Amino acid sequence: MDEIYRVQRHFYDLTRKPYLLGRDVLIRELDLAGGGSVLEIGCGTARNLLCIAQRYPQARCFGVDLSSVMLATARASIARENQSGRIRVAQADATNFDPAALFGTARFDRVILSYTLSMIPDWELALHSAAGLLAPGGSLHVADFGDQSGLPGWFRRLLFGWLRIFSVTPRLELRDRLPAMAQILGCEFRFRSLYRGYVALAEMWVPGRA
Repeated sequence: MDEIYRVQRHFYDLTRKPYLLGRDVLIRELDLAGGGSVLEIGCGTARNLLCIAQRYPQARCFGVDLSSVMLATARASIARENQSGRIRVAQADATNFDPAALFGTARFDRVILSYTLSMIPDWELALHSAAGLLAPGGSLHVADFGDQSGLPGWFRRLLFGWLRIFSVTPRLELRDRLPAMAQILGCEFRFRSLYRGYVALAEMWVPGRA
C-alpha cells in the first residue's frame, strides 16, 4: 500500500474527486447533529474525516488505514486544519484491529467505509468486523463502486479495466450478500444505487436506532 500511495498521496484528493462519487451523500446522511463518535476504516488522507468534523462540530472522529504514507498526509492535513484535538488516526488492518487499544474507544456511533471494500481482499470479513464495532443504536455506512447497470457497457468495461490497474475490484456481490450478513449480525439494512448504478450505498444498523 505504501508503494502505491507514496507519490499518489500528494494529489490523491484532487484526482479522486471526479469519480469517487457518493462520499458527500454518505456524510450528509450520518445524522450526527447532536454529536457522537465516527470511525472511518480506510481513512486515507482524512478527507472524509475533515468533512465530517466540519459538518458535525460536536462529533469525535477516528480513522484507521493500512498505509503509513497516507496517514502521514492525513496527520499533516488534520494539523493544518487545526483539528488534531478532534480527529485521531492510526495504522491498522481493516480486518483485525483493536480500537480500544488505539483510541481508548471500543464502540462507535457511526462506522464508515468509503471506497474501501473494493481495495480489501477479504472485504466480507472487513464488513463483519466493522459492524461489530457499532455502539447500541449505531450504524455502518458504505459507499463504493456499483455495478454501472444504468450506464453504457463501454463505460463499465473502461472503468473496471482502469480500476484493475490500481488493484481495485468493485464488490458487485455486496447487494446480494447484504441480507445474510445483516441477519448474522442481528442488523437491519438497506441498499441503494446512485447515478445510474455508478455508486453503491449500503447501510446496516443495530435495532434501537432512532
